[in-house]
Amino acid sequence: KEEFMEEGICENTVIHEDTVKNVKEKMPEDGLIYDIAELFKVFADSTRMKIIYALMEEELCVCDIANIVQTTQSEIAEITNSTQSAISHQLRILKQSKLVKYRKEGKVVYYSLDDEHISQIVKKGREHIEEL
Repeated sequence: KEEFMEEGICENTVIHEDTVKNVKEKMPEDGLIYDIAELFKVFADSTRMKIIYALMEEELCVCDIANIVQTTQSEIAEITNSTQSAISHQLRILKQSKLVKYRKEGKVVYYSLDDEHISQIVKKGREHIEEL
């Protein structure tokens, strides 16, 4: 009778102490690991990803972002206050995570990516997905 090993489980328990010690020494502190995990949670929302993609192209105000992000059948979408409110909420989350920044020009607030790292993260994620 042929026995099958469960995928990913070692048949015998051996700790490679030198390897484990080496990896543990290079492992970031738990606080940093937590912060990185929290950052990636922010990327885990499709609306926020649409906003980030839009801001990778241009600096935009909330009305422009709402128009770009809103999914609709009609070519000319009517932007409602609830849509702008929802976009503003997502922008607050992105701002708190230091992914976007803003500047005021008169009564208009323009948003942009906080720095080049954000687009690099998104581009690398896309490359990974497109490889699959």
